[in-house]
Amino acid sequence: MSFEPLVSDFYDYASLLSDEEQAALARLRAHLETAVKPVVNEHWQSATMPEGIMPGLASTGVFGFAWEETKPFENSAVFRGFVALELARVDASVATLVGVQNGLAMGSISVTGSPEQRAEWLPRMAAGEVVGAFGLTEPLSGSDSAQGLRTVATRDGDEWVLNGSKRWIGNATVSDITVIWAKDAADGQVKGFIVPTSTPGYSATKIQGKQSLRIVQNADITLEDVRVPESLRLQGANSFRDTAKVLRLTRAEVAWAAVGNSIGAYEAALRYAKERVQFGKPIAGHQLIQDLLVKSMGNITASLGMVVRVSQMLDDGTQRDEHSALAKAFTTARMRETVAWCREVLGGNGIVLDYDVARHFADAEALYSYEGTREMNTLIVGRSLTGAAAFV
Repeated sequence: MSFEPLVSDFYDYASLLSDEEQAALARLRAHLETAVKPVVNEHWQSATMPEGIMPGLASTGVFGFAWEETKPFENSAVFRGFVALELARVDASVATLVGVQNGLAMGSISVTGSPEQRAEWLPRMAAGEVVGAFGLTEPLSGSDSAQGLRTVATRDGDEWVLNGSKRWIGNATVSDITVIWAKDAADGQVKGFIVPTSTPGYSATKIQGKQSLRIVQNADITLEDVRVPESLRLQGANSFRDTAKVLRLTRAEVAWAAVGNSIGAYEAALRYAKERVQFGKPIAGHQLIQDLLVKSMGNITASLGMVVRVSQMLDDGTQRDEHSALAKAFTTARMRETVAWCREVLGGNGIVLDYDVARHFADAEALYSYEGTREMNTLIVGRSLTGAAAFV
């Protein structure tokens, strides 16, 4: 299957990928176009998750690309970024489903799990046999998770007893396991646990009324005397610094998803502009429409250059927290501008699902806020620039 560069990849950054990476990306794009894109508006409208979507995505290898135990071939962080871009270009909710499974849940196990835990869980998750979720955010603790985590883990012999609550946990109503982060009652340090969702005392309730990422099944989780064995404690997760190692990897991919969401809106607006006739010609031939499209392309191209470089730094081992933080803050802000301009191209048609732009417009708001708000990421970069922490 041949790989065709996106019209929105104006500087052809995809040419940096190997032939094998381009072929894998082409297979993923074909699956998304034929099996996912035709149903996303329907499921976005009904706030439901398409049946069979996880096994279908697993068949493309998308859940295993990043981890040693499951990756089908040697691949780069730039390639994995393009995977996130392709997913979000079709639908940001689908990109989030994959990000939670592949980056947050599998990433927690890969980065902080023991060899035995990685061998047990990662292949099954890569195959789509086990769906994972990531439980960090709480009702009263979001940006201050490092300090304000209230979920408590108490050691009781060979078991741990978890009590607390989580909020905004993606995939949680459909997951088989959830990685729960809790403070150890003994030492106050944050630790991670693989919690089967069938465990007594664990419950997940879908959050209703969302106006963004409506396909994602976000939930409130309640943990009441949930007992998990020591064998399900992530053996390499002993403080929030270990949690941050996972977030460092996934934050950059959220930046890539923001670029993909911008591209999805841009491509829909460009297509519409070529087809919509006003004043006797397609509106693509009007100066003001071209201005909106060119400004959108400028944002996309600048953002794409930034995330490519951040991913190259990840491959080189030189990426730091402030690098991914700047990328996430910048690309999501530019995404907000871009989807608004693309909605403007469509006029009144920009607020209905039929033309796709409305969905990308609404989903941008969630991407802008999750995995670190613009403000928090700005403060991470500001601390790096000035040497002074200004979080409070």
